Amino acid sequence: MLAVLLAGQFMVNLDTAVVNVAGPAIRDGLHPSEGALELVVSGYTLAYAVLLITGARLGDARGHRRMFLLGLAAFTLASLACGLAPATGALVAARLAQGAAGALMVPQVLAGIQIHFTGTARARAQGLLAVALAGGAVAGQVFGGVLVSADLGGLGWRPIFLVNVPAGIALLAAGARLLPPDTETGTETGTGTGAARRLDPGGVALLTAWALLATVPLLFGREAGWPPWAWLSLAASVPALWLFVRRQRRAASRGRTPLVDLGLLARPVVAWTLGSLAAATGTYFAMLFVLALHVQEGLGRSALFSGLVLVSWVAAFGVAGPVLPRLPARVSAWAPVAGYMLLAFAYFTIGLAHADGAALVALLGCGGFGLGLGFAPQLGRLTADVPARSAADLSGLINTNSQLAGVAGLAAFGTLYLGLPGGSRHAFTVVMTAFGCVALVACAAAFLGGRAAARTAARAAGGQGSSPASRAAVTASKRV
Repeated sequence: MLAVLLAGQFMVNLDTAVVNVAGPAIRDGLHPSEGALELVVSGYTLAYAVLLITGARLGDARGHRRMFLLGLAAFTLASLACGLAPATGALVAARLAQGAAGALMVPQVLAGIQIHFTGTARARAQGLLAVALAGGAVAGQVFGGVLVSADLGGLGWRPIFLVNVPAGIALLAAGARLLPPDTETGTETGTGTGAARRLDPGGVALLTAWALLATVPLLFGREAGWPPWAWLSLAASVPALWLFVRRQRRAASRGRTPLVDLGLLARPVVAWTLGSLAAATGTYFAMLFVLALHVQEGLGRSALFSGLVLVSWVAAFGVAGPVLPRLPARVSAWAPVAGYMLLAFAYFTIGLAHADGAALVALLGCGGFGLGLGFAPQLGRLTADVPARSAADLSGLINTNSQLAGVAGLAAFGTLYLGLPGGSRHAFTVVMTAFGCVALVACAAAFLGGRAAARTAARAAGGQGSSPASRAAVTASKRV
C-alpha cells in the first residue's frame, strides 16, 4: 500500500519539474509564444495548487482509495494527451488536466499514511514520503535531460510524458489490488455518512478564486513586466480569502462540514510548523530554478550537469528521513532546528564561495540532509497533533501550503535573480544569501513549533493523573 501511494506522489512531483528541462525542445517542436511556453510549464502547477484542498475533501467524502485511483487514471490519460499533443493549445489543456488529476491523487497519500500507520511505522512512512517528494522533483530534471537528449524514436520532448502511460497502468493495477477498501477508510476517519460526504461548492469556488488571484500574477507577472492587472489581482485576493474564511466559519457554526477546518490553524503546533515548512519549501523550489540558470549561464556547464548535480541533494534528503525514527526522541525533537541551520549554512556557503564541481556537490548534499532533518519530523509533529478524523484537512493544508510557497518563492527569488544588475555571479550571491536568511526564519518557526508541541504533550501527560509515571512524562516532555 505504501509503495503504491509513494509511487503516485513520485510521478506527480516528477512532472512538476520535467518540463523545465524540455522547454527548449518544446519551443523548437511546437513554436509556441513565450507566454504559451510559460503556461505549459506553470499551468500544471497552477491547477495543482488551486485544487489540492478540494481533492483532499473529495477523498474524505468519497473515499481515499477511489479518489487516488480516479486521479491516477486521469493523470495517466492526461500524460498520454500531452505526449500526443499536435499543437500548443492542446498541450496547455492537457497540462492543466494533469495538474487537476494530481491534485485529486496527492492528498490521499498523506491521508493514507496518517490513517493506516501509527507510532514508529508512521514516522518511517513519512520519512519515505519525504524521499518521494524530493526524489520526484530532482528525477524530473535528470530524466528530462536524459530523455530529451536521447531523442527516442525521433520524438524529441514527447517521451517525457509518454513514459507515464505504462507506469500509470502498472500502478493502477497494483493500487486496485493493494489499497484498502474505502469502507475501511471511512470507518477509521469517522467520515462514513452525513454531512462529511457533502462537498461545499461555494467554498470550492471561493478557494479556487483566491488561489487563482494570488498565484496567477506570481506566475506570469514577471514575464509581463508586472502590469497593473497583476497588482489588482494580488489586491483582490485579500477580500476573496476573507470571504472564504467567513463562509467556512459560518458553515462550522451552523453544524455543517466546512471545506477546510480552520480550527486546525488555531493550533500553535500547526500554525508554526506550516510556516516553517512554507519558508523551507519556498527556498527549495526557487533554488532549483536559480541554480539551473547559474550552473548553465554562470559556470558554463551543460543542462545535463545542472540536473545531475542535484542527485547529492536528494540522496542526502533520502538518508535523513529513514534515519530519524531510529534516533532517541530527545534528539529527534531538535532535528528540525539543526536541519534548517545546516540548510542555511549550505545556502550561505554556496553563494559566497561560488562553489563548483565537487565542492558544489558536497554542499548541496549538506543542504539536502538539512532539509530532510527538518521536513520529516515536522510532518510527524503535525500528524501527532491532529486527530485522524482531520486527515483530509491536514493533507490538503500541507500540500497547498507547500505548492503556494513554492510558487511564491520562485516568483520572488526568480525575479530578484533575473532583475539584479552586476551579472550572474553577483545575483547568485545575493539570492543564495537571501535563501540562507529565509532558512533561518524556518529554523526559528520550527523551534517555536517544537515548544508548542512540548507544551501540548505536557498538558496531555498531566491530564492522566498525578502518578509517578505521569509526573515523569511531564518532566520528560518539558525537557524536550
